[in-house]
Amino acid sequence: MADKARALKLAGTIKKIVARALQTEIKDPRLTFVTVTDVRVTGDLQQASVFYTVLGTDEEREDAAKGLAKAKGRLRSIVGSQLGIRLTPTLEFHLDAVPETAASLDRALHEAHVRDEELKRLRETAQYAGESDPYKHPDEDES
Repeated sequence: MADKARALKLAGTIKKIVARALQTEIKDPRLTFVTVTDVRVTGDLQQASVFYTVLGTDEEREDAAKGLAKAKGRLRSIVGSQLGIRLTPTLEFHLDAVPETAASLDRALHEAHVRDEELKRLRETAQYAGESDPYKHPDEDES
């Protein structure tokens, strides 16, 4: 089992190699708007999970997934030739959900901001239901 630092370094190298290969060597038009966001390598350096995003619609994401599945063997060959290690890790491609998650978080933050502004407006005109200070103080007369 390799140490974690080596796995992280190998993941960074694989990320660069795959991204460069998608730009220069793989000529599939379905992969035009694919961006490699992260690579994670298992501790034994046998499998690499490549996370990617696609700019476009759901149909374009599906097409990109098919294009990556078709190019998987060629990409593994390119990675193996450039890594120079004994065993080339297998590549698995996963659609990264970060953009969708970020968009939903942005919507939630915007909604929270709108509610905060509404509460701020309500507080400006709010009045106490009873007295402003309902507690008895020792300096006051008891009637």
